[in-house]
Amino acid sequence: MTDENIKIEDDFLDQREFVKLQTFMMGNNVPWHYLDGIEYPNEVNKFQFILYFYKDNAPLYFCEILDPILKIIEPISLWSIKANLLTKTSNIIENTFHTDIVGLSEEKIKSFTTSIFYVNTNNGYTKFENDSIVESVANRMITFPTNLKHKGTSCTDQKTRVVINFNYFSK
Repeated sequence: MTDENIKIEDDFLDQREFVKLQTFMMGNNVPWHYLDGIEYPNEVNKFQFILYFYKDNAPLYFCEILDPILKIIEPISLWSIKANLLTKTSNIIENTFHTDIVGLSEEKIKSFTTSIFYVNTNNGYTKFENDSIVESVANRMITFPTNLKHKGTSCTDQKTRVVINFNYFSK
């Protein structure tokens, strides 16, 4: 079940660009940073690895690898771009519902767009408060209003689940 506010695009990048991005993200050259917690610091038994590409109005790492995606989504302004890597678990673990932007008024958050790019296929998923579920399929992009609360999960069938979150003003 999906929601009309959630746009799903499969085969988002052409195959050559996708393989380049996936090879980079799943390779050994990404400086993943350990984060104790997922949505909230020090969550019991929850952790992930992250990489901020863009934060606090500044590019940080490897932004050029994302140029093919940015050319398609054409953001007017970026808030953040962050990759998440969750490791395999014995059972799928659902995280907490959240929005990717905190600290702004509900009215301001409504003006932002969130897109999630799935780097690898696995049995994890993104779930929304209305019970809509989007499966993790490599080279899939979902786009939705930032104020739509969602949560990610772990996976049980691959070593990792890797996604890239984009938060931005759109046209």
